[in-house]
Amino acid sequence: MARISGVTIPDGKQVHVALTYVYGIGPKSSVDIITAAKIDPTIRVKNLTDDEISRIQDAINKDFVVEGELQRTVAGNIKRLKDINSYRGSRHKASLPTRGQRTRTNARTKRGKKLTVGGTAKKAASKT
Repeated sequence: MARISGVTIPDGKQVHVALTYVYGIGPKSSVDIITAAKIDPTIRVKNLTDDEISRIQDAINKDFVVEGELQRTVAGNIKRLKDINSYRGSRHKASLPTRGQRTRTNARTKRGKKLTVGGTAKKAASKT
C-alpha cells in the first residue's frame, strides 16, 4: 500500500488513475505529476519502487496544493464570502446553489429531501 500526501492509494490500479484518489488531483494533474516524475503512467501502484513513490511525492509537493491544506483554503474562502455577506455567501448560508442554477425544480442534492406543503387538497363541496 503506497501512501501519497497522507492518502493510501489503491494497489491494483495504474498510477495515473490511483493519483486521482488524492483530493486536489484530477486526471490532468495526475498526468502532469507522472511526467514530471518520469514514470510510466500505465505501471501499477504495487510495482512502484520507493524511489518512484518519493519522486511522485516531491512532484506533488513542488507544484500542487492537496488534501488538508486545499480543504482549509476552500473552507476559508467560503467563510470569507459568508462574513462579508456577499450574494454567494448568503447562498452558502442558506444551502442553496451559488452559481445561478434554477431552484424551482431540481437542486434536490443541495436543498435536501422534498417536503410536501399541507393545505393543497381541494375542499369538498358542503351542503347549504
